[in-house]
Formats: sequence, structure tokens, C-alpha cells
Amino acid sequence: MTLFGYAIQDLYLWMLIIAAILTVVVLLFGDLLDGIFESVPFLHPVIVLSFSIFLSAIGYVLEWFMNWESLVILIISSILSIIFVTLLHIFVLVPIRSAEQSWGYSEEALMGSVGTVIVSIPIDGYGEVMVQWKSGVISKPAVSYDNEALPQGERVLIIEIKDGVFYVSPYESLD
Repeated sequence: MTLFGYAIQDLYLWMLIIAAILTVVVLLFGDLLDGIFESVPFLHPVIVLSFSIFLSAIGYVLEWFMNWESLVILIISSILSIIFVTLLHIFVLVPIRSAEQSWGYSEEALMGSVGTVIVSIPIDGYGEVMVQWKSGVISKPAVSYDNEALPQGERVLIIEIKDGVFYVSPYESLD
């Protein structure tokens, strides 16, 4: 059968080649597209391109080896592609997305923690504070919450975190 003057097998093959090239482009520049497609997850480029690749590959193989009607092959290819893309989304993409966003801590969880000044904090200036956390050692820029100088080695309490900067005060133990 022909469509637009081309054999159906040729159209499936060209669709497969174009989708594969676009997949490589998305892999290279995918971070730019993440914000655009964040509100509509089923239209994410990886999902759409995966569907196109599965559809064209299955359609090409079935057109080549089976003697069925092209419409039947298109329907079978579409159903199998939807199943494969759904499985890919559930078992690969969702776990990758959730693992990618996990740092082992959140900034809100660090508030109230006790840390150590590793680079002294001057008045009206920045230093650095290190916090021992469950997932390891975290060090971030810090300023004094009360605008006082804090020497290196002093233990401090993290009062607030703004834009990745700790606002700290000297830690006074109740012991």
C-alpha cells in the first residue's frame, strides 16, 4: 500500500529515523524543554518520541514480515506502542525523575541544625558553615543572623535559610 506516493514501509522507516534523531537532540538539550512540558506530563518529549519510535519500529517490522492490511498493522502498532510507553513511563521515567530530585535533605530540614563555622564569618560578610547530616557533610555559605563576627570553629545554630545561604547564631548548649 502507498500513502502520499510512498510505500508504507518507507514512511515507517523515515518516521523511525526522524524520531531517533529528535531523541538524541532531546537527550542533549532536554533540560531546556523540561520547564515547557512540566504542566502536561503525557506530552513530555521523551514520551512522545518513545511512542513514535515504538510505533514506527513495530509498524515497519509488521509491514515487512506480515501480509496484513496496513490499517490493522497501524492499530496493532498503536496499541503495542501505548503499552510499551506506559510501561516505560511507570517503571523508568517516574523513578528517574523522583531519584534525580532527591538530595537526601531539604533546606527546610536543615533549619534548627547545629553546625560548625569552617570559614570565619565577619560582620556584614559571608563565611561558611559545615553541618553533619544523615547523608553526609553539607557546607554552605553563611552570614550572622545577629550581624556579629563568628570565628572559625565556633558551633552555630541555623536559624534561617534564604537562597541557599545559612543565617546562623552562636549555639548555646543547655548542658
